[in-house]
Amino acid sequence: CNTGFKSDAWRLIWSSRRSLANKTNLNMSSKLPAITLLDSIALIDPSYAGTIVVTGSHGGRSAAGFVVDVREKPLAVFFNDAGGGKDNAGKVGLEMLQAIGVAAACYSHMSARIGDAQDGLDNGVLTDLNELAKQAGIKTEMEVSQAIRCIQTL
Repeated sequence: CNTGFKSDAWRLIWSSRRSLANKTNLNMSSKLPAITLLDSIALIDPSYAGTIVVTGSHGGRSAAGFVVDVREKPLAVFFNDAGGGKDNAGKVGLEMLQAIGVAAACYSHMSARIGDAQDGLDNGVLTDLNELAKQAGIKTEMEVSQAIRCIQTL
């Protein structure tokens, strides 16, 4: 993990979202962003602002649209890649979230069940990520739990 900031943009996003996370944190330490498990990203709402979301949903356009539409954004989202699909349809949402300042990554459908966020957290292995996730020190082949630690230690 990268424990520093790669860009001023990531530093600004992190500091603004971190203050939101501290208000809704479910972790033992109030200094760490909460981890939210959503089997379906359609369940996202403003109460998850500033948290790290792991979802069992694919990372496609329609799924990313739920994050785009929520008023207050999560800090990061981890999706299932759903096997990629035609024209990488299972991952195109990563760039949509990049455009709104949300770090995002997909984990392999072969490492964790589609629709099961807990399995994604426990067993997910990353296959693709957006630039903000890269700036946080996250890399492909990383386990989701390790990638979350990268974000939490920023």
